[in-house]
Amino acid sequence: MTALTTAGRRAAGRLLLLLAVLLGVTAAPAVTGHGAAAATPFKVIAFYNGTYDAAHINFVGEANRWFPQQAAANGFTYTSTNNWNLLADSNALKQYQVVLFLDDAPQTAAQRAGFESYMRGGGGWLGFHVSAFTTSASSWPWYYNQFLGSGNFATNTWGPTTAVLRVEDRTHPSTVHLPATFTSAVSEWYSWSNDLRTNPDIDILASVDPVSFPLGTDPNQSWYSGYYPILWTNNKYRMLYANFGHNAMNYDTNTGLSSTFASATQNTFLLDGLKWLGTGSTGDPTPPTGTLPSGWATVAAKHSGKCVDAAAAATANGTAVQQYTCNGTTAQDWQFQATSGGYYRINNRNDATKSWDVTDVSTADAAKIQLWSYSGGANQQWLPVEETGGTFHFVNRNSGKCLDVPSASTADAARMQQYTCNGTAAQSFQLTARS
Repeated sequence: MTALTTAGRRAAGRLLLLLAVLLGVTAAPAVTGHGAAAATPFKVIAFYNGTYDAAHINFVGEANRWFPQQAAANGFTYTSTNNWNLLADSNALKQYQVVLFLDDAPQTAAQRAGFESYMRGGGGWLGFHVSAFTTSASSWPWYYNQFLGSGNFATNTWGPTTAVLRVEDRTHPSTVHLPATFTSAVSEWYSWSNDLRTNPDIDILASVDPVSFPLGTDPNQSWYSGYYPILWTNNKYRMLYANFGHNAMNYDTNTGLSSTFASATQNTFLLDGLKWLGTGSTGDPTPPTGTLPSGWATVAAKHSGKCVDAAAAATANGTAVQQYTCNGTTAQDWQFQATSGGYYRINNRNDATKSWDVTDVSTADAAKIQLWSYSGGANQQWLPVEETGGTFHFVNRNSGKCLDVPSASTADAARMQQYTCNGTAAQSFQLTARS
């Protein structure tokens, strides 16, 4: 058939019926990802539109078959919905550790505000292909310019083809099991107005390898050179974007000609990425936890003997979590409340709705620890790992980094931070039960 422009395909596709979402290629067999699944499955909810562009509808149909097939073997549950208004319902959304956008993005102010709040609270997100498409980034600058960093849609390849992808960061939990290069499944590929390489918050995980050029089958809509990111994350959030999710189609018969899940290596990225988003998994088995006090307890740094403390006994959001001479006050009493997968929220006795929180959902070394209202964010969950001698270190679910006293300080009011786990006494803590 004659190739259509992206805008043309969108306009024509809006005439398709919603029942077309049931059409599609046969789903790939179940794949078992790397690393141990969480003891309690994390919950994934996928949002889709399913009413425009037959290629996107086809992808939605197979995604809503493939992900449930993978769920049990990989430690998650999967729910899909076309009710985007759920994004505006914080009570509904907080049940889920990961949100997927399959073929669209929030459109109303309430939906957008709800999603932004969910992500700022430490929620996980995986977006596909058209979830980043816009020609009006200024209509929602937080999402398109800050969160995704991509700005406006610039160009696309046509028709849909595979691409050889070069993995640029093989240390990220979503890419740690990928080879240096791999062949993707078939997709149409997008480029963007912003150069993601210049954004310090963006970690480009994979890009088009030059061996792929020319990329596309229409000489007028092919890429012949240049730099094109395909997979990336924003280090300020728990998120992944994948620039695939557009199957090859026979538009005359509305028949899918390819599968987004045809590449086993690409599927490894999806499953490892989901586990990282949902549990903080780095692809390795979760270390065992020790026996924790069942009630309130003090948490004292091994190197200084001083207690983890809520500064000035305050309970407001943003209160500094610090070390201070142990004094028997309730500002130094903490409660370990299980979440899932061996992780805990750690609550303060003066206000048990407030928990240890990594500021700004950061994954960086030296990010400060504060009290914040618990919302289920991965930055508010900690894995207590028992050490020889009965002490513990605490690993943050969002970053994989440890609770740390800066520079092994012994001073009162030293602000607690997260830091790459290093086995030092400044990251080792003694728990003592309190009445």
